[in-house]
Amino acid sequence: MGSLAWAVALSVLSAASYAGAAVAQERLAENGHRGVGRWAVALLLTASGVGLHVLALNFGTLAVVQALGTLTLLFALPISALRYRVRISVPAWIDAGLTVAGLALIMSLSVESADPALLTEDTGRYVAFLTLAGVGALTTAAAITHSARWRAMLLATAAGIAFGISSVLSKALLTAFLQDGARTVSMFLAGMVVVLSTGGYLLGQLSYKGAGLATPLATVSVANPIVAAVAGIVLFDESFRFGFAGRVVVAVAAVVMTLGVIGLSRRTTSPVSASASESESESESLDFPHGDRLQGVGDF
Repeated sequence: MGSLAWAVALSVLSAASYAGAAVAQERLAENGHRGVGRWAVALLLTASGVGLHVLALNFGTLAVVQALGTLTLLFALPISALRYRVRISVPAWIDAGLTVAGLALIMSLSVESADPALLTEDTGRYVAFLTLAGVGALTTAAAITHSARWRAMLLATAAGIAFGISSVLSKALLTAFLQDGARTVSMFLAGMVVVLSTGGYLLGQLSYKGAGLATPLATVSVANPIVAAVAGIVLFDESFRFGFAGRVVVAVAAVVMTLGVIGLSRRTTSPVSASASESESESESLDFPHGDRLQGVGDF
């Protein structure tokens, strides 16, 4: 099996693990966060998602692997339909189709660089500090704005940047480890992966306060792969087939995927009450009720 096939397979399994973790977290919330078994399942699925994602980075470009992370939203469609016994609406199918079409185009045109995805210590520090500065600036702007919507978007963008760059650093660390062993792994960059991924998670959670879930979830889901893809092109010389024309097609594919992701994120956060959903599901299709527990899952 080729590198792209491995990247796709591992990324799909990672997204499925994250989606399963979301279900486990939802059940935890329903039971007042009680139950050692439920906590163990949620943590195990989340850890599996992270591990599979990092492994996928070794086989595919950042553009492909990070974009495939949005499949968590796609997996949430059948999970929600089965769990709540509702039908998937036509608009939800359209959003899913747009997401898959955009992903397919990006994957078909993506080309891994011939050079290994390595970062020097100086370059890694520069990237890390630049990321911290950007995240800090966005967080500061969010703290002083009076608009709840803008606050949510700024915090979610900061979270997406933190998640995207943590994947960039993870790819560089994994490449260094596989090529030359543990002695070449930068402890500073490893620490920054932990700081950025943890910070991204916290910022993502803060972004949902007072602004609903749809806008922050869509912002994180879009910012994360875009930041990682741009970093992959700049730092690792990742590219796309057919030169400039290929990049134009990828840009169009990214827009198509973004529209699908935004639509899916809105449908995963429809504020439908349990009683309303039960009565409505008997007579009509619902978009995606009760999916609000998916926030913060599958972003890394």
